[in-house]
Amino acid sequence: MSKVTNEESQSASKPPTAEEAQPTATAGSGVAVAEPGRRTFRDFFRGDLGFIPVLVTLFIIAFVFQILTEGIFLQPRNLSNLSIQIVTVGTIAIAAVFILLLGEIDLSLAAVSQACGAIMAVLLVRQGWPAVLAIAVALLAGTAIGLINGFFIAVLRIPSFIVTLAGSIAYSGLLLLVLQPQTTLSIRDEGILNITSTYYKDPVMGIGLPVLGIVLYALSLFYSRARRQRAGLKVPGIRQIAVRIVVVAVIVMGIVAGFQSYLGIPQSTTIWIVMVTLFWLILTQTAYGRHIYAVGGNAEASRRAGINVVGLRVSIFALASTLAAVAGVLQASRGNGAASQINPTLLLNSIAAAVIGGVSLFGGRGSVWAVVLGAMVIGSLENGLDLLNQGQEVKSIVEGLVLVLAVTVDAIIRRANAVQGR
Repeated sequence: MSKVTNEESQSASKPPTAEEAQPTATAGSGVAVAEPGRRTFRDFFRGDLGFIPVLVTLFIIAFVFQILTEGIFLQPRNLSNLSIQIVTVGTIAIAAVFILLLGEIDLSLAAVSQACGAIMAVLLVRQGWPAVLAIAVALLAGTAIGLINGFFIAVLRIPSFIVTLAGSIAYSGLLLLVLQPQTTLSIRDEGILNITSTYYKDPVMGIGLPVLGIVLYALSLFYSRARRQRAGLKVPGIRQIAVRIVVVAVIVMGIVAGFQSYLGIPQSTTIWIVMVTLFWLILTQTAYGRHIYAVGGNAEASRRAGINVVGLRVSIFALASTLAAVAGVLQASRGNGAASQINPTLLLNSIAAAVIGGVSLFGGRGSVWAVVLGAMVIGSLENGLDLLNQGQEVKSIVEGLVLVLAVTVDAIIRRANAVQGR
């Protein structure tokens, strides 16, 4: 958990990240000085490669289902469908990451998502609005809902659990109100439907965009290393950075090759990955992102350091509900319409995707990239069990067990770090 010290409070504009807030040994303190570029095996897995246990879990799931489904699971067609299926959960999971980093919870994300999707559908079908305007209004509705949630939580200081639980009930009613007298509303607008039916197979979008993402990742690692080096903090070695870049490049290009062997990269998947990349950059390369980690680690110390904690919390809840609205638009596109029945597992799966990926439920630790592997784990379990013709009861049991396991691992890691003074 990140903490803002007295010395750091003198520079309120640049609070530390979760790693920078950790105490470092100095010469003459009686503690061994950590040499730049030399990190322990434990430290190696506390960085960006901390996703390896989750990645191993994903490989095990894929291996088991590949055998049980007699080779169907890893076919390019099924993997392409899987990537489309996890977009809605993955988008809401991005919202959950921001909320969890603050040490808060938002139980209304699923209801907000489907209510905003219904608003878009009604404006399109019943009012005849253009797709762009209908989407814009749906997103603005999500932002307004988030501001309301944030006001009660940050300004009036009502627990987020109570506010968002009540909100979930209220926004479910809003969904019914918007769609009545119908329970489902079909969408025939090609602009909306093409969001999930379009694939990128051309070199520019199908290959150039993933390569650009790898380059941005590499530049970010070197920029972060240089910034930490100037601040006199412990930095990863060049070899470790090179390993990270190579691992990510191999994984990304392998996935791209699989997509290109079928129809290409789905447009909805591309939109999701672009959002993940954008918010990863915001969290890691901006003062706003550092403030989120600082507040999640210690809100009172952050306030004393000059961070506007109330404003930050309001903005995060507004951002989360806006992202939920984006997920609602994507879901309406994939389902060809809006429905009054809220998916009972949507919220659980979204939070589970973030937690399984390594985001702490107690705030201050985690990465937005966690949602990618977390969503893939959740999506793979559902997809594989569907291929095996298992019912919802089996899927719910399996996903619940995986979530409990992820939270247990998170608690064990936190206790181990606390013992070592981290």
